[in-house]
Amino acid sequence: MENARVMSKPCFWYNGQLIEGNSLSLTIDEPGFIYGATVFTTLRVYHQSLDHPLTHWTNHCHRLQSSLQAFGWQQPDWEQLRQGAQSLITLYPVLRITLFPDGRELIMGRPLPANLAQWQEQGITAWVAESSSVKFHRCLPTHKTGNYLSPWLAKQMAQNMGAQEAILVDNHGNWLETSTGNLWGWRDGQWWTPPVEAGILPGVMRSHLIKWLTCQNQRVREEPWSPELVGQLDAIAYTNCVVEVVPIHRVIQENSERVYDPLHPVFQDLRKY
Repeated sequence: MENARVMSKPCFWYNGQLIEGNSLSLTIDEPGFIYGATVFTTLRVYHQSLDHPLTHWTNHCHRLQSSLQAFGWQQPDWEQLRQGAQSLITLYPVLRITLFPDGRELIMGRPLPANLAQWQEQGITAWVAESSSVKFHRCLPTHKTGNYLSPWLAKQMAQNMGAQEAILVDNHGNWLETSTGNLWGWRDGQWWTPPVEAGILPGVMRSHLIKWLTCQNQRVREEPWSPELVGQLDAIAYTNCVVEVVPIHRVIQENSERVYDPLHPVFQDLRKY
Protein backbone atom coordinates (compact mmCIF):
# COMPACT_ATOMS: atom_id res chain seq x y z
CA MET A 1 0.00 0.00 0.00
CA GLU A 2 1.26 3.48 -0.86
CA ASN A 3 0.23 4.89 2.50
CA ALA A 4 2.47 2.40 4.29
CA ARG A 5 5.47 4.47 3.23
CA VAL A 6 4.76 7.30 5.64
CA MET A 7 7.43 7.53 8.35
CA SER A 8 6.67 7.79 12.07
CA LYS A 9 8.56 11.08 12.42
CA PRO A 10 7.29 13.74 10.01
CA CYS A 11 9.68 15.74 7.90
CA PHE A 12 9.47 18.38 5.18
CA TRP A 13 11.68 20.35 2.81
CA TYR A 14 12.12 24.09 3.15
CA ASN A 15 14.42 26.48 1.31
CA GLY A 16 17.01 23.88 0.38
CA GLN A 17 16.94 21.82 3.58
CA LEU A 18 15.27 18.61 4.71
CA ILE A 19 13.84 19.31 8.17
CA GLU A 20 12.56 16.77 10.67
CA GLY A 21 9.44 17.84 12.53
CA ASN A 22 6.17 19.54 11.70
CA SER A 23 6.79 23.21 12.52
CA LEU A 24 8.23 26.06 10.47
CA SER A 25 9.53 29.46 11.58
CA LEU A 26 8.43 32.48 9.53
CA THR A 27 8.84 36.21 10.11
CA ILE A 28 5.75 38.04 11.33
CA ASP A 29 5.63 40.13 8.14
CA GLU A 30 5.74 37.10 5.83
CA PRO A 31 3.20 37.87 3.03
CA GLY A 32 2.60 34.18 2.50
CA PHE A 33 1.36 33.98 6.08
CA ILE A 34 -0.48 37.32 6.22
CA TYR A 35 -2.09 37.36 2.78
CA GLY A 36 -1.79 33.81 1.47
CA ALA A 37 0.75 35.13 -1.05
CA THR A 38 1.97 31.75 -2.28
CA VAL A 39 1.27 29.42 -5.17
CA PHE A 40 1.10 25.67 -4.73
CA THR A 41 0.43 22.40 -6.45
CA THR A 42 -0.37 18.96 -5.06
CA LEU A 43 0.82 15.85 -6.85
CA ARG A 44 0.62 12.11 -6.39
CA VAL A 45 3.90 10.29 -6.88
CA TYR A 46 3.47 6.98 -8.71
CA HIS A 47 5.97 4.19 -8.05
CA GLN A 48 8.17 6.62 -6.10
CA SER A 49 9.19 8.32 -9.35
CA LEU A 50 8.90 11.97 -10.33
CA ASP A 51 9.39 10.89 -13.93
CA HIS A 52 6.51 8.41 -13.98
CA PRO A 53 4.04 9.70 -16.61
CA LEU A 54 1.12 9.70 -14.15
CA THR A 55 3.05 11.82 -11.66
CA HIS A 56 2.91 14.71 -14.17
CA TRP A 57 5.96 16.38 -12.62
CA THR A 58 6.65 18.58 -15.62
CA ASN A 59 3.03 19.71 -15.90
CA HIS A 60 2.90 20.66 -12.23
CA CYS A 61 6.11 22.66 -12.57
CA HIS A 62 4.83 24.39 -15.70
CA ARG A 63 1.66 25.47 -13.90
CA LEU A 64 3.68 26.86 -11.01
CA GLN A 65 5.98 28.66 -13.41
CA SER A 66 3.04 30.16 -15.28
CA SER A 67 1.57 31.60 -12.07
CA LEU A 68 4.94 33.00 -10.97
CA GLN A 69 5.34 34.73 -14.32
CA ALA A 70 1.80 36.12 -14.17
CA PHE A 71 2.41 37.55 -10.68
CA GLY A 72 5.93 38.80 -11.43
CA TRP A 73 7.39 36.67 -8.65
CA GLN A 74 10.88 35.22 -8.45
CA GLN A 75 11.46 31.78 -9.92
CA PRO A 76 12.74 29.16 -7.47
CA ASP A 77 15.87 27.10 -7.91
CA TRP A 78 14.12 24.37 -9.89
CA GLU A 79 16.93 21.85 -9.42
CA GLN A 80 16.81 22.43 -5.66
CA LEU A 81 13.03 22.05 -5.72
CA ARG A 82 13.32 18.72 -7.51
CA GLN A 83 15.98 17.63 -5.02
CA GLY A 84 13.56 18.39 -2.20
CA ALA A 85 10.76 16.43 -3.82
CA GLN A 86 13.13 13.55 -4.49
CA SER A 87 14.09 13.44 -0.81
CA LEU A 88 10.45 12.91 0.20
CA ILE A 89 9.05 10.53 -2.40
CA THR A 90 10.20 7.39 -0.58
CA LEU A 91 8.29 8.61 2.49
CA TYR A 92 5.06 10.05 1.15
CA PRO A 93 2.79 9.23 -1.81
CA VAL A 94 1.43 12.80 -1.98
CA LEU A 95 3.49 15.99 -2.10
CA ARG A 96 2.32 19.58 -1.79
CA ILE A 97 4.79 22.07 -3.26
CA THR A 98 4.41 25.69 -2.14
CA LEU A 99 6.38 28.58 -3.62
CA PHE A 100 6.84 31.99 -1.99
CA PRO A 101 7.15 35.32 -3.87
CA ASP A 102 10.91 35.48 -3.23
CA GLY A 103 11.61 32.02 -4.65
CA ARG A 104 11.64 29.93 -1.48
CA GLU A 105 10.12 26.47 -1.69
CA LEU A 106 8.23 24.42 0.89
CA ILE A 107 7.43 20.77 0.20
CA MET A 108 5.23 18.73 2.52
CA GLY A 109 4.18 15.11 2.25
CA ARG A 110 1.06 13.28 3.30
CA PRO A 111 -0.69 9.92 2.83
CA LEU A 112 -3.48 9.21 0.41
CA PRO A 113 -7.01 9.74 1.81
CA ALA A 114 -7.88 6.79 4.02
CA ASN A 115 -11.24 6.21 2.31
CA LEU A 116 -10.05 6.73 -1.26
CA ALA A 117 -10.71 3.18 -2.48
CA GLN A 118 -14.24 3.32 -1.08
CA TRP A 119 -14.87 6.73 -2.67
CA GLN A 120 -13.67 5.51 -6.06
CA GLU A 121 -15.89 2.44 -5.88
CA GLN A 122 -19.04 3.77 -4.22
CA GLY A 123 -18.88 7.49 -4.92
CA ILE A 124 -19.27 10.41 -2.53
CA THR A 125 -21.85 12.95 -1.44
CA ALA A 126 -21.35 16.59 -2.43
CA TRP A 127 -23.02 19.77 -1.18
CA VAL A 128 -23.75 22.67 -3.52
CA ALA A 129 -22.10 25.60 -1.72
CA GLU A 130 -24.87 28.18 -1.72
CA SER A 131 -25.35 30.33 1.36
CA SER A 132 -27.15 33.59 2.04
CA SER A 133 -24.28 34.75 4.25
CA VAL A 134 -21.19 33.62 2.30
CA LYS A 135 -20.26 33.71 -1.39
CA PHE A 136 -17.81 30.88 -2.00
CA HIS A 137 -15.80 32.42 -4.83
CA ARG A 138 -12.15 31.44 -5.21
CA CYS A 139 -9.56 34.23 -5.38
CA LEU A 140 -7.75 34.38 -8.76
CA PRO A 141 -9.49 31.13 -9.77
CA THR A 142 -7.18 30.16 -12.65
CA HIS A 143 -4.20 30.15 -10.26
CA LYS A 144 -3.67 27.87 -7.28
CA THR A 145 -2.76 30.39 -4.59
CA GLY A 146 -2.38 30.13 -0.84
CA ASN A 147 -5.50 32.26 -0.43
CA TYR A 148 -7.71 29.17 -0.30
CA LEU A 149 -10.18 30.20 2.38
CA SER A 150 -13.29 30.03 0.19
CA PRO A 151 -12.99 26.39 -0.96
CA TRP A 152 -11.62 25.32 2.43
CA LEU A 153 -14.59 26.90 4.22
CA ALA A 154 -17.02 25.41 1.71
CA LYS A 155 -15.59 21.95 2.30
CA GLN A 156 -15.80 22.35 6.08
CA MET A 157 -19.48 23.28 5.78
CA ALA A 158 -20.07 20.36 3.42
CA GLN A 159 -18.52 17.95 5.91
CA ASN A 160 -20.75 19.34 8.64
CA MET A 161 -23.68 18.27 6.47
CA GLY A 162 -22.36 14.76 6.02
CA ALA A 163 -20.88 15.37 2.56
CA GLN A 164 -17.30 14.80 1.48
CA GLU A 165 -17.03 17.62 -1.07
CA ALA A 166 -18.48 21.03 -1.85
CA ILE A 167 -19.50 22.19 -5.33
CA LEU A 168 -18.74 25.86 -5.98
CA VAL A 169 -21.18 27.86 -8.11
CA ASP A 170 -21.20 31.25 -9.83
CA ASN A 171 -23.70 34.08 -9.35
CA HIS A 172 -26.11 32.41 -11.79
CA GLY A 173 -26.12 29.04 -10.06
CA ASN A 174 -23.88 27.37 -12.64
CA TRP A 175 -21.68 24.65 -11.19
CA LEU A 176 -17.97 25.46 -11.49
CA GLU A 177 -15.78 22.93 -9.67
CA THR A 178 -15.51 21.15 -6.35
CA SER A 179 -13.50 22.51 -3.45
CA THR A 180 -10.56 20.29 -4.45
CA GLY A 181 -11.11 19.23 -8.04
CA ASN A 182 -12.72 19.58 -11.44
CA LEU A 183 -16.19 18.37 -12.42
CA TRP A 184 -17.00 15.81 -15.11
CA GLY A 185 -20.40 14.69 -16.35
CA TRP A 186 -21.70 12.15 -18.88
CA ARG A 187 -24.63 12.86 -21.17
CA ASP A 188 -25.61 12.06 -24.76
CA GLY A 189 -22.63 9.76 -25.23
CA GLN A 190 -20.00 12.36 -24.37
CA TRP A 191 -18.18 13.96 -21.48
CA TRP A 192 -18.94 17.46 -20.24
CA THR A 193 -16.76 19.68 -18.03
CA PRO A 194 -17.06 23.37 -17.10
CA PRO A 195 -14.79 25.68 -19.16
CA VAL A 196 -11.77 27.45 -17.70
CA GLU A 197 -13.32 30.74 -18.82
CA ALA A 198 -16.12 30.21 -16.28
CA GLY A 199 -13.59 30.85 -13.50
CA ILE A 200 -12.17 27.47 -12.55
CA LEU A 201 -8.73 26.06 -11.89
CA PRO A 202 -7.29 24.32 -14.97
CA GLY A 203 -6.38 21.15 -13.11
CA VAL A 204 -3.45 19.03 -14.24
CA MET A 205 -5.64 15.91 -14.22
CA ARG A 206 -8.38 17.77 -16.08
CA SER A 207 -5.95 18.78 -18.83
CA HIS A 208 -4.58 15.24 -19.03
CA LEU A 209 -8.05 13.69 -19.34
CA ILE A 210 -9.13 16.13 -22.05
CA LYS A 211 -6.02 15.31 -24.06
CA TRP A 212 -6.42 11.56 -23.49
CA LEU A 213 -10.11 11.53 -24.38
CA THR A 214 -9.42 13.55 -27.52
CA CYS A 215 -6.81 10.97 -28.55
CA GLN A 216 -9.49 8.30 -28.03
CA ASN A 217 -11.72 10.20 -30.48
CA GLN A 218 -14.10 11.13 -27.69
CA ARG A 219 -15.49 14.63 -27.71
CA VAL A 220 -15.29 16.71 -24.53
CA ARG A 221 -17.86 19.49 -24.22
CA GLU A 222 -16.34 22.39 -22.29
CA GLU A 223 -19.52 24.32 -21.56
CA PRO A 224 -21.10 26.03 -18.53
CA TRP A 225 -22.95 23.71 -16.16
CA SER A 226 -26.32 25.41 -15.89
CA PRO A 227 -28.97 24.01 -13.52
CA GLU A 228 -30.72 22.63 -16.59
CA LEU A 229 -27.63 20.76 -17.80
CA VAL A 230 -26.91 19.39 -14.33
CA GLY A 231 -30.38 17.87 -14.23
CA GLN A 232 -29.79 16.09 -17.54
CA LEU A 233 -26.46 14.43 -16.69
CA ASP A 234 -26.49 10.65 -16.27
CA ALA A 235 -23.36 10.45 -14.12
CA ILE A 236 -20.94 12.93 -12.56
CA ALA A 237 -17.52 12.77 -10.95
CA TYR A 238 -14.72 15.00 -9.78
CA THR A 239 -11.04 14.62 -10.51
CA ASN A 240 -7.68 15.76 -9.24
CA CYS A 241 -4.19 14.31 -9.30
CA VAL A 242 -4.48 12.75 -5.84
CA VAL A 243 -7.88 11.02 -5.92
CA GLU A 244 -7.88 10.44 -9.71
CA VAL A 245 -11.56 9.87 -10.65
CA VAL A 246 -14.21 9.83 -7.90
CA PRO A 247 -17.92 9.48 -8.80
CA ILE A 248 -20.47 11.71 -7.07
CA HIS A 249 -23.56 9.64 -6.27
CA ARG A 250 -25.53 12.18 -4.24
CA VAL A 251 -25.77 15.96 -4.36
CA ILE A 252 -27.35 18.04 -1.60
CA GLN A 253 -28.74 21.41 -2.69
CA GLU A 254 -30.82 23.55 -0.34
CA ASN A 255 -33.80 21.36 0.56
CA SER A 256 -33.46 18.94 -2.34
CA GLU A 257 -31.22 16.10 -3.45
CA ARG A 258 -30.01 14.68 -6.74
CA VAL A 259 -28.89 11.07 -7.14
CA TYR A 260 -26.48 9.83 -9.81
CA ASP A 261 -25.17 6.37 -10.69
CA PRO A 262 -21.65 5.86 -9.23
CA LEU A 263 -21.35 2.52 -11.04
CA HIS A 264 -22.02 3.88 -14.51
CA PRO A 265 -19.82 1.92 -16.97
CA VAL A 266 -18.32 5.14 -18.40
CA PHE A 267 -16.22 5.51 -15.26
CA GLN A 268 -14.36 2.29 -16.08
CA ASP A 269 -13.51 3.73 -19.48
CA LEU A 270 -12.40 7.07 -18.01
CA ARG A 271 -10.03 5.33 -15.61
CA LYS A 272 -8.12 3.75 -18.50
CA TYR A 273 -6.14 6.96 -19.00
